[in-house]
Amino acid sequence: MAHAYTPGLRVTEKTVLIKDRRLPLPGQIVVKKGDRVKADTVVARTDLPGNIQTVNVASALTINPSDVPEAMLKKEGDPVTKGEPIAKGGGFFGFFQSTVKSPIDGFFESVSNVTGKAILREPPIPIEINAYVDGVVVDVFENEGIAVETVGTFIQGIFGVGGETHGELKVVTESPAQILDESFVTPDCKDKIIGGGSLVTAAAIQKAIDTGVRGIVVGGLNDSDLREFLGYDLGVAITGSEDLGISLVITEGFGQITMARKTFHLLQKSAGRHASINGATQIRAGVIRPEIIIPISEEMQNLTGSEDVERELKGMDIGTPIRVIRNPYFGILGTVTALPPELTALETEAKVRVLQAKLEGVEQEVTLPRANVEMIEE
Repeated sequence: MAHAYTPGLRVTEKTVLIKDRRLPLPGQIVVKKGDRVKADTVVARTDLPGNIQTVNVASALTINPSDVPEAMLKKEGDPVTKGEPIAKGGGFFGFFQSTVKSPIDGFFESVSNVTGKAILREPPIPIEINAYVDGVVVDVFENEGIAVETVGTFIQGIFGVGGETHGELKVVTESPAQILDESFVTPDCKDKIIGGGSLVTAAAIQKAIDTGVRGIVVGGLNDSDLREFLGYDLGVAITGSEDLGISLVITEGFGQITMARKTFHLLQKSAGRHASINGATQIRAGVIRPEIIIPISEEMQNLTGSEDVERELKGMDIGTPIRVIRNPYFGILGTVTALPPELTALETEAKVRVLQAKLEGVEQEVTLPRANVEMIEE
């Protein structure tokens, strides 16, 4: 197959990173500013509302919807158990009455005298957020989450699947050009993140899952193997929520592509250290890159959590190097020459923020939607 185009990615041996860790709903923060945390340290927790189940009480009791509230045996907010009667009524002159039983354990939430349906809610679902990386808490967002600062090696991938995970890094191939097949996945890889090579095979991925490997970092992957791995074709979407038992980060692209020597060298140099990876990817506007973060423990000794540190990504400015990620200039490098503050109408009549850029090989400056470019970072 043809190799997919690989845009520029950030690969650096040592940098300061700040990762925001936020709850999906307001909840409880269990650490404070200045605390040192490990990747698996729980930093915040909350409860998601349980699933809703509806019960057609009017139909079950053969009564009018307007009579359902009087037939209910439970008040709003009362707990219910599976099989417990929640309503009683119908019959003739008080005889031969029917009962409606709860199909779940949970709570009685409400009833409608229009539809005749009762709404039950399953118990709340506890959610905990961990720190994701070893570091220091530098900010606390009340009832929302925290920010963790770390110093370490940072490598962005081109594509990934699977969510966040962490473990000891083990480089299993001797060169960046080797194919990472099942022979490289040995029992001592259990609970580790393994990396290296130009291609990972479907058999190697499956063996890694069976062995208990937490993540794989590799140069390339065949699209047919990805389809076999996922069990379906992956379109233009956000990845990272897949429950696959492993996370996968591709550093170069699709097909057999030798891992960049700088990337391979950094992985080799970091072998034996604790690494955090995230396969989450978004390949449309608002690009999200999969990532590998390998904290440097001795550098973090100087972190106190008391200083204001610049966020991981800098804003775009005049002179910022960019790469176009949409047609008709897809893949062309350039430099930002102007950032008009006002919204500009496109051919589709949508109004968006744009930038002006000088592109390599293009004689005149062009105007592009800001969502159609990515910054190139060193």
